[in-house]
Amino acid sequence: MPPPSALTGWPPWVVMWALSAAIFFACKALTWLFTPLPPAPAWRHVAYLVLWPGLDAKSFLDPRPLPHEHRPGAGEWAFALAKVSFGAALVWGIAPGVPFGYVRAWVGMAGVVFVLHFGAFHVLSCAWRAAGVDAKPLMAWPLAARSVSEFWGKRWNLAFRDLTHRLIFRPVAARWNARAGLVAVFLFSGIVHDAVISVPAGAGYGLPTLYFVIQCAALFVERTKFAKWLGLGEGWRGRAFTATVLIAPACGPFHPPFAREVVLPFLAAIGCGSVTP
Repeated sequence: MPPPSALTGWPPWVVMWALSAAIFFACKALTWLFTPLPPAPAWRHVAYLVLWPGLDAKSFLDPRPLPHEHRPGAGEWAFALAKVSFGAALVWGIAPGVPFGYVRAWVGMAGVVFVLHFGAFHVLSCAWRAAGVDAKPLMAWPLAARSVSEFWGKRWNLAFRDLTHRLIFRPVAARWNARAGLVAVFLFSGIVHDAVISVPAGAGYGLPTLYFVIQCAALFVERTKFAKWLGLGEGWRGRAFTATVLIAPACGPFHPPFAREVVLPFLAAIGCGSVTP
């Protein structure tokens, strides 16, 4: 089967962003349609759908003003803007000078993640909370995670975590058990990442899903009595185990065909590097 870029005539990186947007807005619509929502003015519904990347409709549409102690201070604003600046420096300052294509793609995509997920989305969170809307940051210090469970459940991309917990984990766990619910969540995550990574690249199918299968397996391992005896869910041992599990198989979701066919052309298109691998 030819990749979507061959069928549409679009560059693979355009296909990636189009698929990402389509999946995101489909998930956004699900949270809006299937969540008991408090009364809120129409503009707030529109803002939730198009001006906020979070997926917690109930909190965002809560008409009660956010308490002042939960609103951002000057330090948080500065930190959010600093992350945007750091990401931009990676993308337009450092990535173009990296000689090896695969490494350049890694640096560039890390910069994009900092600009968007860590930076711009945090700036949006600050703006909405300053206006009294409950829009919590989507990243909660992931580097502080002491376990794989803590990383995926409490710190990384809480919007996606909210969605999968409500719409996948709870129904599956209610029908079978919590273990089945976790497996379903990680399989869904893998399939979504395959859709936005491997499909535009036209290669590497299954590698992103395998990455999330490994994450799920590691989560089960750290909950065993032996792992608890080793201290893999706390302290420096927990941090080391978590970092190893997250980083060692990372070439799965970020495989070379994706770097070559999607990321490097995207970086070249936004003026920060050559397409040459």
